Amino acid sequence: MSFKQAISQEQRQIQKLAMTQQMQQSIRILRYSIEDLNDFMHQKQLDNPFIKIKTFSSLNSLNDNRSLSLEEGLADQQTQSLTEYLLSQVHLTMRKTLLRGWVVFLIDHLDQNGYLTLDIETICQQTKADRTTLLDALTLLQRLDPPGVGARNLQECLLLQIENDDQSPAAASELVEHHFTELADHQWEKIVYKTKLSMTEVQNIFEYIRSLSPAPGAAFGADNLTYIYPDLIVEVSPESRQVEVKLSSENQPQIVFKKSYYEKFANVADQDVKAYLREKHADYVSLEHNLAQRGQTILRVGKEIALRQQKFFLDEHHPLKPLLLRDVAQKLGLHESTISRAVHGKYLKCDFGVFELKKLFKRSVVTTAKDDLSVDEAQSQIKALIDAEDTHKPLSDSRLTTLLRTNGILLSRRTVAKYREALGIASSVKRKH
Repeated sequence: MSFKQAISQEQRQIQKLAMTQQMQQSIRILRYSIEDLNDFMHQKQLDNPFIKIKTFSSLNSLNDNRSLSLEEGLADQQTQSLTEYLLSQVHLTMRKTLLRGWVVFLIDHLDQNGYLTLDIETICQQTKADRTTLLDALTLLQRLDPPGVGARNLQECLLLQIENDDQSPAAASELVEHHFTELADHQWEKIVYKTKLSMTEVQNIFEYIRSLSPAPGAAFGADNLTYIYPDLIVEVSPESRQVEVKLSSENQPQIVFKKSYYEKFANVADQDVKAYLREKHADYVSLEHNLAQRGQTILRVGKEIALRQQKFFLDEHHPLKPLLLRDVAQKLGLHESTISRAVHGKYLKCDFGVFELKKLFKRSVVTTAKDDLSVDEAQSQIKALIDAEDTHKPLSDSRLTTLLRTNGILLSRRTVAKYREALGIASSVKRKH
């Protein structure tokens, strides 16, 4: 290989490395919350003397110990107890049904760390409740925020947090579920032998698990203030009733290049200085690009969420529609992991509250011929049919199943019966007048 070819190859490798570093920075910046991004930007300002960061007024005011209101940029001041926080989510995402009542019952029996203090069997014995219904209620409780709430032991608490984290290591659940004792005792060799994972993989997973919270409810209380800054603002046009989404500009940090200061060194002959200047200018260009891309991606995702959940933003009592990360990813032509990063730790402010973006996603649990339907919506359809029935000839579960199928809702008779009971509605025999 000639000297010229060697130099060319080295330059390509350097360019490839620079591109890789830029992509890694882009990924990190997209995942950062407003607070994390602010910390990151201040660090970049320390690393690069030609960069000036203009942080948003909300955090500046907070750092000056001035009180903040919603109008001044503070999205929320969380002084809620764990119970209040969970109940606010229940009222947002669940219709008033028997099942919701059991979720509230379970919330009342959480300790200060977010653990369930009664076992399901004891509750069944004391209340004569159906075990399946209680397990369904527990599942709904464990889907609420903070991740890990409603767990019955530390192992389940960690598993719930891992399942909730799209960025968790692939084998984390397996290790916690099947090798929990070995993990606790640091028996790395034993785990490596059983799982065929490398020692590095096992130790990295252990470090990840250590980052999880053993007490997800402990962060709540009157003495704990959590400041939330929205990335997005949702407004409803009073004339057209169209839902409009925009970036919360006052919460977005801005980057400025100190051109005059940079030009003071531009004519210096020293090659090391010139290389340093090129590096710092390239760093600025990369950072500016990644910040802009972050904002554009979050805005695109926010607009798609608002479009899919438009009825909710028009009426806060309307249930959320089923929506998956995959749905948004396919619509926007992005990878699902990109959507996950874009909603991680991000918040949206609308007329009736502040919501974490990931909470606006909801799994579909009912299959229909045309579209997905949530359990709440399916129960609503069942209730509407029963409300309109002839009380002398009430609709049986089989007849309800047939009518729902006619409307494109594909449920088994057994599921219809379960949803009817969850609504607190008696069987057709008992409804007959």
